[in-house]
Amino acid sequence: MVSRTTHPVIGTRSLNRATLARQLLLGRAGMSARDAVGHLLGLQAQNVKPPYYQLHARLAGFRPAELAGLMESREVVRMVTMRSTIHTHTAHDALTLRPLVQPARDREVGHFRKGLAGVDLERLTAHARAFVEAGPPRTMGEIREELLTQWPGADPQSLAVAARCRLPLVQVTPRGVWGRSGQVRLTTLENWVGGGRAADAAPDGPAGAAAAVDDVVLRYLGAFGPASVKDMQTWAGLTRLREAFERLRPRLVVFRDESGAELFDLPDAPRPDPDVPAPPRFLPEFDNLLLSHADRTRVITPEAKGRNWAGNQAYRTLLLDGFLAGLWKAEAGVLTVELFAPASKAAKAAKAAKAAKQAKEEIVAEGELLLAAMEEDPKTPSGRWSVRFGSIHG
Repeated sequence: MVSRTTHPVIGTRSLNRATLARQLLLGRAGMSARDAVGHLLGLQAQNVKPPYYQLHARLAGFRPAELAGLMESREVVRMVTMRSTIHTHTAHDALTLRPLVQPARDREVGHFRKGLAGVDLERLTAHARAFVEAGPPRTMGEIREELLTQWPGADPQSLAVAARCRLPLVQVTPRGVWGRSGQVRLTTLENWVGGGRAADAAPDGPAGAAAAVDDVVLRYLGAFGPASVKDMQTWAGLTRLREAFERLRPRLVVFRDESGAELFDLPDAPRPDPDVPAPPRFLPEFDNLLLSHADRTRVITPEAKGRNWAGNQAYRTLLLDGFLAGLWKAEAGVLTVELFAPASKAAKAAKAAKAAKQAKEEIVAEGELLLAAMEEDPKTPSGRWSVRFGSIHG
């Protein structure tokens, strides 16, 4: 085996451009929303609107109705997968990714074992499945109350967590559909998309399970690489993925980052020149670009670290020259952009060779594109939105 010390070093800006290319953020892609959701292995969807904003930043001509239609036709679904958070996935990916992260969901149940004393988890799983599949989709409150009839001495919240973790529960429409609202109601993934599709996606035995993991590793690198084992483990919320990377090592290229960490990648994946221009992009809160690596310096500079969060609140973010450079909000007919540093300093630091005026003009143009496609406010007539620079806090 070649010594790992001989692997070429890939710098931070090169990592940035490679990741942006995989994330469809160097230029809007001409692919369908369904294909994009699949390519990205899902969209972080803790809130309803972020998946739509994620696709607007990445796809040419995207309109919210396209993803909304996929939700309503059940070609994409909302459910808990990676990092115990809600994601929007293609139905196929939901069926294949949820088993991959199931060990983490099982460990999560273990944190609530005191509240589940005397509860047979296998029986709980079967009973909860029968309950949600027997009738209309259920609220979590309804599931909790049903389980309490069987285990009245258990902690109600622990019962609800156990059901959520043990079963692949989908948030059914109209929840998640742009322009509509609805209470969170749940049924099983298999019940929502069809048992036949679930059977087709199930891996066959240990060899099939290993092949399924390997496939996800390759797809992760295609969407987030070059990346380390720890990076993928952070994305998935899993441990012990080293074995899969070692199985795949002969099929991969290997680099080191500037701190010496080993990074894996697909041989033919795009790795653009580090000086390729990166246009401004407005991202929603919880965009996976900012959440899917253990080392996030490829997108978040040390100066910007922690600035897109306040307590439990994640802010909408602005990329400038490919790096986190500001925050934004849109309300009352105004898109407000708060830059972490004057655009001239950001451009100089990134060697983008742009004047502050030009950088701001590009931000305004991108903001106007966002507003035209995405913002709907009955109190604001069409074309009356404006972009301003200032504090997002008022």
